[in-house]
Amino acid sequence: MTAESVKHRVQWPVPPQDGYTVDDLFTLPDLPPHTELIDGSLVFVSPQRRFHANMIDLLVWGLRTGLPSELRVSREMTVILDTRNGPEPDVSVIRADAVEGPDQTSYRAEDVLLAVEVVSPDSESRDRTTKPQKYAAAGIPNFWRVEQSGTGGRPLVHVYELDPMTHAYVHMGMHRDQVKVDKPYDIAIDLTAIDRL
Repeated sequence: MTAESVKHRVQWPVPPQDGYTVDDLFTLPDLPPHTELIDGSLVFVSPQRRFHANMIDLLVWGLRTGLPSELRVSREMTVILDTRNGPEPDVSVIRADAVEGPDQTSYRAEDVLLAVEVVSPDSESRDRTTKPQKYAAAGIPNFWRVEQSGTGGRPLVHVYELDPMTHAYVHMGMHRDQVKVDKPYDIAIDLTAIDRL
């Protein structure tokens, strides 16, 4: 074994018998950026593609336009759903009083009004099934799933609202050129603007 191969060896964390907790997520040393906790397992994400990064920028800008003073928009922050689940939505709309300061690393589910996931090839299943189910079970009232549509790379936004009777999301519509909704507040985002990013 050469010094070069030893130098690049990765020491993977060994999970506890019952899995990790959100406390572990925040205290384990040297975790890669944007590590998530799903069902007690650490999930490492692949490098972002251009569509993903541009879509997050477009959504953050669009959601901040007309944002009521009692709300804030945040990108890529952990949301604590319970002791074994700390996913990181790509974009979140949160209550302003949930903001504790510049060193904050997470929000509680009850402070999130909208969670947005931009689907990547490595996260398709999590973003389409696992995360929406967990966000709904935690009571997050609105969820958007953003897909890259067709070969042109344009976004397709699926909008969901929480059904209080079933505690599951109901599909409220698909938006291709513009997202125009009134929950969690009046929002209008020109999705064609991604072509200029």
